[in-house]
Amino acid sequence: MASPAVTRTVRPLEGLHLDASGPPGPTGPALEHLRLLGAVTRAEAGAGAGTGAGPEPDGPGDGRTPAGISLSGAGFDRQDATVRWSAHPASGMTDEATVQAATGIMAVHGRRDGTPRGLAVDYAATATGVLAVQGMLAGLLAQARGGRAVKVTTGADRAGLLAVSQYLAAAGADEGEAAELAPGGPPFTSSDGVLFELETLDPGAWAAFWQALEAPFGAVRAGWRPFQFRYATACAPFPAALHTTARTHTWRRIEAAAAACGAEVCRLRTLAERAAEHDGAAPWSLSPYGFGHPTAPHRDPGAPGPSRPLAGLTVLEAGRRIQAPLAAHLLGLLGADVVRIEPPGGDPLRGMPPACSGISARWLALNRGKRAVELDIKSVADRRRLRQMASGADVFLHNWAPGKAAALGLDSAHLAAVNPALVYAYTGGWAGRIPGAPMGTDFMVQARTGVGEAARPQDEPPAPSLMTLLDVLGGLLGAEAVLAGLLLRERSGGAGVRVDSSLLGAADALTAPALRRALRGQDPRRPAGFRRPLRTADGWIAPTDTCAPATAAYDLRELPTAEALAQLRAHGLSATGVTIDPADLHHDPRFPGSISRDAHGAPAVPDPWSFL
Repeated sequence: MASPAVTRTVRPLEGLHLDASGPPGPTGPALEHLRLLGAVTRAEAGAGAGTGAGPEPDGPGDGRTPAGISLSGAGFDRQDATVRWSAHPASGMTDEATVQAATGIMAVHGRRDGTPRGLAVDYAATATGVLAVQGMLAGLLAQARGGRAVKVTTGADRAGLLAVSQYLAAAGADEGEAAELAPGGPPFTSSDGVLFELETLDPGAWAAFWQALEAPFGAVRAGWRPFQFRYATACAPFPAALHTTARTHTWRRIEAAAAACGAEVCRLRTLAERAAEHDGAAPWSLSPYGFGHPTAPHRDPGAPGPSRPLAGLTVLEAGRRIQAPLAAHLLGLLGADVVRIEPPGGDPLRGMPPACSGISARWLALNRGKRAVELDIKSVADRRRLRQMASGADVFLHNWAPGKAAALGLDSAHLAAVNPALVYAYTGGWAGRIPGAPMGTDFMVQARTGVGEAARPQDEPPAPSLMTLLDVLGGLLGAEAVLAGLLLRERSGGAGVRVDSSLLGAADALTAPALRRALRGQDPRRPAGFRRPLRTADGWIAPTDTCAPATAAYDLRELPTAEALAQLRAHGLSATGVTIDPADLHHDPRFPGSISRDAHGAPAVPDPWSFL
């Protein structure tokens, strides 16, 4: 192919034409993001518009036929992507409900309630759409760096496995969980009926808050550990006395206690409230440093390969917990050399139980394969060393607290001074878009943005999922933003780019259909019983969304799962068994050969894309 033209574009897909074919499914988010990145249909290009509705796949389909997306133009060879629900047509995974059931999403989300529950939002489809965009951007980037065109395939089955990868890793570890897996968790309810989330990372603030509300000392002490581990276990079985205490105080009193003690509380907002304040912003932003005299990025033109389109690129990652480490992990799977910046002594989360060969299984799920360099960023000498490392890198990625990078002299302006071609990526909580926002953690963002309402159907009280929905989706969006920034850099002749993504952007991407319903004056929540699995004699089954109304007429409680599924199939109804324990995924015939083990013995899910 001829090298794609270097332009002064401000969007990485400007000048490329977008086409889609096949049935709908997890392609909606992909098409929306591709348009936001500058791609247009030929009809839109002819009309001189780039923000229209764009292409939509044809017809409802049967869930087994894959959809196709392609990008072409601007000197690139055609970039194709195939998007499907499952790689195995006989798996029973043919829509959102059945993918959630099979991959373990329903089991993990349901831990708070003690039974598997489906998410009322299209979580697997949203994640799959983002993965499809990542694959296409990576393919175009490889072309821009001298590689050949490749075809990318991704699926909701792989997206679902990626979403539960930490829980799967923990279930297959050498030791048991450090906290009890049992029903329970926030939100709390005040005496005047306000549902709210509580957040603190400090055990002293936790104790002071509950003591200010006169909670029993034993309950306060017993509640800290399950509260602290709820991000890891997706449940928080703390004493009922804490819920009882909350119900004896008004919301105003609870807010005052939190403010006085250093804890944070957030009222669960409705989807209607979020829709009314929504600013329409994209889930990320790309800001080129300028087009003056950029320094060409360090590269090996022959490095990109068909399955490693980012080979030859270096990513520096200074991330904690999930969001930034997952984004860097995905870039590493695409071939980048990821260098992880850790504090002296190493990341303390390496020791978080349960472990495989002495290393946290959850930590390995996000960080295997990365090189680690220990730096004390509070030290002048080590900050100088970090700036020197950044001078030869392609990407610097972090999720530090707001303002920390600037205070340390490590913000985008500082690092651009030593590397004008650097893609500087920040994966944060709120992106500065919500005045007076609380702490930018997963469950607080879920509470503030209406995710707690969207995730549950009308007959269930709103409650943020204790599965880390936004941390994972935020990591996916962070990787998507970095890839968009890298492609924009290539098409701009080497000028650096700052990219920002956030948990708020993840929340808005996840709830987009519900927010649109709210703006139309419709009930944004899904109907009663939506995606609620059916009990069998030895487990649970989940019907497809279209078959769910008909399956409600069947009493399957006396039938083994296999017989219940056979009976439904005999009547033309589609369903699949619900995975109850993520450890069962190892031997699940719906995922033949998918789950492997790494060098430490920790379970590892397959790469979310295939390149041909």
